[in-house]
Amino acid sequence: MISEETELKPVSGENVLYETHPSMFRNRPAWYAGIVGLILLGFGVLIYSMVSAKIPANVGATVCAILSGIGIVSYIIWWLRCKATTLTVTTNRTSCRRGILSKSISEVWHQDVRNVQLDQTFMQRVLDVGTIGVSSAAQSGLEIEVRGIPDPDRVKQLIDEHRSR
Repeated sequence: MISEETELKPVSGENVLYETHPSMFRNRPAWYAGIVGLILLGFGVLIYSMVSAKIPANVGATVCAILSGIGIVSYIIWWLRCKATTLTVTTNRTSCRRGILSKSISEVWHQDVRNVQLDQTFMQRVLDVGTIGVSSAAQSGLEIEVRGIPDPDRVKQLIDEHRSR
């Protein structure tokens, strides 16, 4: 799961233990199925209009363009948002990088971690994703919060192991 394009530059003696982006399907399976269904419905209308005389071909093509276009654009925007968020856990710190063109990085040194929150709905537990939140003594709220992280138990375990050193 380690990406070569990461902007987090580990200092000497620091190793990247975990790096990931939020999951699309596992985090929101109904939304994912809805987008894919919209795309397939659009192409289904197009095919139906081509083989049947009940719907004119130009109407089928228009409906296909609208439905599939909405689905494809929604999928691309969602995909970009997921790829624009990176959670990295090293031996010394946890970092969250957000942004493609602009950039926002929040990091918490493991020695300063006061709370690690893991939230999962029933479906997220079944699909092994969840929301990870990390806070330190310096802030009253969560400094890092990322939704849809794969294997959140492992992330929490890694942070807990390295904050007690």
